[in-house]
Amino acid sequence: MSETHSSIQFYFRGQTHSVAGHSPTRTVLQHLREDLHCTGTKEGCAEGDCGACTVVVGELQGEQLALKTVNACIQFLPTLDGRALFTVEDLKQADGSLHPVQQAMVECHGSQCGFCTPGFVMSLWGLYLRHEQDGVTPSKREIDDALSGNLCRCTGYRPIIDAARRMGELPKVEFDREAIKAALRSIDQQQPLALTHAGQTFHAPRTLAQLAQLRADLPQARILAGSTDVGLWVTKQMRELGDLLYIGRVEELRAMQVRDEMLEIGAGVCLEEAYAEAARHYPEELSELWQRFASLPVRNAGTLGGNLANGSPIGDSMPWLIALGAQIVLYSVRGQRVMPLEDFYLAYQKSALQADELVQAVRIPLPRKELRFRVYKLSKRFDQDISAVCAAFALQMQGDTIVQARIAYGGMAATPKRAAQAEAVLQGGPWSEAQAQAAMAALAQDYAPLSDMRASAAYRLRTAQNLLYRYWLETRSDAPLARQELRACAVDAA
Repeated sequence: MSETHSSIQFYFRGQTHSVAGHSPTRTVLQHLREDLHCTGTKEGCAEGDCGACTVVVGELQGEQLALKTVNACIQFLPTLDGRALFTVEDLKQADGSLHPVQQAMVECHGSQCGFCTPGFVMSLWGLYLRHEQDGVTPSKREIDDALSGNLCRCTGYRPIIDAARRMGELPKVEFDREAIKAALRSIDQQQPLALTHAGQTFHAPRTLAQLAQLRADLPQARILAGSTDVGLWVTKQMRELGDLLYIGRVEELRAMQVRDEMLEIGAGVCLEEAYAEAARHYPEELSELWQRFASLPVRNAGTLGGNLANGSPIGDSMPWLIALGAQIVLYSVRGQRVMPLEDFYLAYQKSALQADELVQAVRIPLPRKELRFRVYKLSKRFDQDISAVCAAFALQMQGDTIVQARIAYGGMAATPKRAAQAEAVLQGGPWSEAQAQAAMAALAQDYAPLSDMRASAAYRLRTAQNLLYRYWLETRSDAPLARQELRACAVDAA
């Protein structure tokens, strides 16, 4: 391993902030409130759901400064190394006046008890920065998306949404990006971060080769990506994580490229950027799922590679990737290994990942002629809710004949799973209502779903069948007429 450094350095409140001697799993929120006494950032849920702890983290991506809202309550302190941290205290102007985001909240009566307000302000500030230079008023969807990770029990949200519109009408406040970029360049130590505390180590390698070697040397270590799941193991389950290998500084894992008719997304690409790129190729099919996947702060922190490695049976990424025939790329000091994504999942929380391997990337087939692809998420809320059922369908057509059928569901089995019996019914036949109904019946042979707090087994099976029927209505040859029939039938069948 190359030379390392052991002091966490990040830009905060106008200067370089150095930290040493803390547990690697101490959260950013704990450091802010307990060590720095910056108590504007609040703790509500400690699991990344309520948004009271929202902060903005800045990092260099090439020559650009990327600014992202994240949940401080589940981000570990060492992940700030080489980055910039902004909290609600940073919005105070030099003359003591309020930032336009704060002023808009005051004018629109967007705060009542005030506990959630700093988190809302930071989410709105992130949105403000996106339109700071173009002067464009955020759309309703952009506002809803920016606030999807913030909960308020007082206002009913309307005045906060009003504030999101009002903030752009107030006198502009410029944000000095160049100064932040210069500060980040000055603290970029190039060497990997390596911490040891109370027998626990935290490694943040800078290259894929360094990461692979550490993985080989420390096969028992936990790989940490966005911490949106692992963070809860600490804050809710009080688990000791042991040694950690953080992938967030490995540039090779943050690349996206198209080659051989496949979109390759590195394991370190955050969910927001990964879904944006995938939706660029499949705009009609993935745009809604992109918006409904968790919240913006969670998508800004979590990674697609981490989502796939986790392999949750109720995860929303796996069904559509499996339906499209995606491949997962694994890497170790022995080299690269590629397999179909559906073969990666062996049993509940068990995958084909070997002790010295890590997820390097996912490869997604690009749109093909006569491919009929749809994905549906069924949950109790539109925003920030875990699916009861997630369904993805991809039929490759040749004229009126189905030459390949791929159907995958989440929430229906112990792993994300293809519907082999339903696919066999469809394969080689016409895409007709009779075929669709026969495939719906076959789903009962493919799955025996469980009942839990989100849905009963009967509900899951019925809605899984209804989503397949909805897919037929939307993709049959007279689909424009089918949309009217879809609304009339209300096939969601709650």
